[in-house]
Amino acid sequence: MKAVPAWVTYSVYRVLLFAVPLAILLALQITWWIAALVAALIGVCLSYLFLRTPRERVARGLYEARHPVTETAHPDAESEDAAIDRAAGDALQRERQGE
Repeated sequence: MKAVPAWVTYSVYRVLLFAVPLAILLALQITWWIAALVAALIGVCLSYLFLRTPRERVARGLYEARHPVTETAHPDAESEDAAIDRAAGDALQRERQGE
């Protein structure tokens, strides 16, 4: 079974850290928009305090996706480079013969 990506677990935790306080505040019959604002503030504070490790895993994954260790090469790149080198070599040889 595949491991769950870090961004999925982090996103689920963030949603829970917002939804649980929101549900509690709405159960206390606080106005919905005030409850949403307070729940968002609570969610941000709790995620900052308790989700450091998942946040760092997501950040590391994003960095590795943007900066791969090895440059990915197109499968045809070597054959295309060889064809270009042959054409350049042929042109150079024809130029020398024309002199």
